[in-house]
Amino acid sequence: MLHIEIETIWRFHKEGSPQTTVVMLGILNEIRKTGKLTSAATHAQLSYRHVWNLVEQWSEFFGVPLVETHRGKGTVLTEFGEKLVWAGERTQARLGPQLENLAQELATEIKPFLRHGPAVIRVHASHGFAVPKLRELLDQTAGIAIDLRYVSNQNSLASLAQGACDLAGVHLPRGELRQQNIDACKKWLDPRDYRVISFVTREMGLIVKRGNPLGITSLGDIAERKARFVNRDHDSGTRLLFDQLLALNKIDETKINGLEQIEFTHAAVAAYVASDMADVSFGVEAAARQFGLDFIRLLTEDYFFACRRAFLETAPMQRLLEVMKGPAFHQAVAALPGYRTVNAGSVSTVGEFLDSVDAAPVAARKRRN
Repeated sequence: MLHIEIETIWRFHKEGSPQTTVVMLGILNEIRKTGKLTSAATHAQLSYRHVWNLVEQWSEFFGVPLVETHRGKGTVLTEFGEKLVWAGERTQARLGPQLENLAQELATEIKPFLRHGPAVIRVHASHGFAVPKLRELLDQTAGIAIDLRYVSNQNSLASLAQGACDLAGVHLPRGELRQQNIDACKKWLDPRDYRVISFVTREMGLIVKRGNPLGITSLGDIAERKARFVNRDHDSGTRLLFDQLLALNKIDETKINGLEQIEFTHAAVAAYVASDMADVSFGVEAAARQFGLDFIRLLTEDYFFACRRAFLETAPMQRLLEVMKGPAFHQAVAALPGYRTVNAGSVSTVGEFLDSVDAAPVAARKRRN
């Protein structure tokens, strides 16, 4: 099975000089996390001496040390080294899904020229953490390739209607905002032709710095405390949900400091907060925990797939459903903070699914009362 990876290279050069240097940010990040040059060398599969020479070369090129060593305390990054690492984290979080899309486009183009290629299921879905886990398991255990493209809710359903994908990933919030989001999806989901596959739930909320120094506990606190905010892009379902939450809570969006500062993934906004370029963002809990940040839960989303009824009968789709129902997938999702499998792999009609998931928050409210 052919895999394509597109990676970024950080090459620095000085104006008027032919000299360049390529900085392996993974080495610096490992030093940041472990405080040990030996761990960085092992992680990079290089000798200790070679890694130390690389760090010295980079420091000499910039004219600024990247690390400091302290007897008995190991090795730590300097402030400049930290800045480089976090710039790399933000770049990877921002470009990673886009590079995956490009790699997948190339794989799709060359697949017809290769013999005995695997079965491929085309998936258009919004960015998250559970879908890549499913793709990994299908690749490892089922011999099925997932052609995954990251798009918004509405674009994924439009792709399905146009025959551009086999599965469309959609997420719907529970609670007061649910009905308007259901109404937006209904026009794409013909009950006669489409079926819905349960997948996961995920927790959505505010991503803040470790220790929550500004004491942010609600959307209103973002404006009242003049916190620096980083938003998602206009086409994302998460951005739409955040705008709906502002309207629901009667919060003037012009009072949000940084509303138009955007990033394109959950991980990217979390990395922005982690690198102290923002105080707060809105996204999934898994992204906050990935960067060691705190999380204030605001709501739960149901994430599901829609597909044409006829596609359910294909062998690749039947194998996908088996994997979704299996213990390996459930264990993988359980390891993602804020994610849970809920009847993963079960198939419903459009009406049955929307009725069942809409009833969950109602039942919860009754129990509380």
